[in-house]
Amino acid sequence: MAGNSQRRGAIRKSGTKKGATVGSGGKRRRGLEGKGATPPAHKRVHHPAAKRAAAAKKAASRAPARPASRKDDGPELVLGRNPVVECLRAGVPASALYVAVGTENDERLTEAVKLAADTGISILEVPRTDLDRMSTNGLHQGMALQVPPYRYAHPGDLLESLRGSAEPALIVALDNISDPRNLGAVIRSVAAFGGHGVVIPQRRSASVTAVAWRTSAGAAARLPVARATNLTRTLRDYADAGLQIVGLDAGGDTTLDEFDGTTPTVVVVGSEGKGLSRLVRETCDTILGIPMAGPVESLNASVAAGVVLADVARQRRA
Repeated sequence: MAGNSQRRGAIRKSGTKKGATVGSGGKRRRGLEGKGATPPAHKRVHHPAAKRAAAAKKAASRAPARPASRKDDGPELVLGRNPVVECLRAGVPASALYVAVGTENDERLTEAVKLAADTGISILEVPRTDLDRMSTNGLHQGMALQVPPYRYAHPGDLLESLRGSAEPALIVALDNISDPRNLGAVIRSVAAFGGHGVVIPQRRSASVTAVAWRTSAGAAARLPVARATNLTRTLRDYADAGLQIVGLDAGGDTTLDEFDGTTPTVVVVGSEGKGLSRLVRETCDTILGIPMAGPVESLNASVAAGVVLADVARQRRA
């Protein structure tokens, strides 16, 4: 056979003009098989991205662990003209008053600027778009007040402030209240009806944020709010100090008509959904129910607290 037909591996293919050719022994077929998706750059051993990722991982393993930051550790913004004016009237320790450019002037804006200037608070005029970004929801009405993180009192401080006072103590403790608007409304009611403070748990509870500042309309600056590490233990300490512990629940064993609020009292309010927790309920001396004339099973937590506080204030005035 002419040509290279005598070479090793030569074959003759039918239907070709060529003579015998040399095969690859299957190497080319295996070379055409897929090898899967290309791995990302940081997983390729010799890629620069992989070297940078390895160096960053090594540096992170050597760095000391940093504690997780709490969301409520930074300053807060009180939004809206009425809440801002109320906070300034109450002497809230604010650090800056923001006013949007082009905001329509009225009595509240004039008073807010005057109060801020008299107390040495910085007055900053900013574009409305910046105030929109700072407020996240745009409900600022052209004004915002920056306040520092709230300084909580100790539960024992509430009793210490009443030593030597002829007025019986009235404290409200909140159990499982997670909505800051309810917290702000309760603070406002306690201040309005002569209460002496509010106690909240340190965990699983709403804190005094900008939303609570707004709802309380500045009352949080006049009324101490204490954080308890263990609410049940705090209530027991109050009971040992001679205060009656009264829990609010729709199915209480005592109604508001039979309740005597003239003695030192702690009113414990649970959430609208879960109510009082088991240990807190067992700590209460009395479970108080509010009689209702209409077909309503329960009241909002802040509304129920306001009703009881108003009746206690009425009894004490009498």
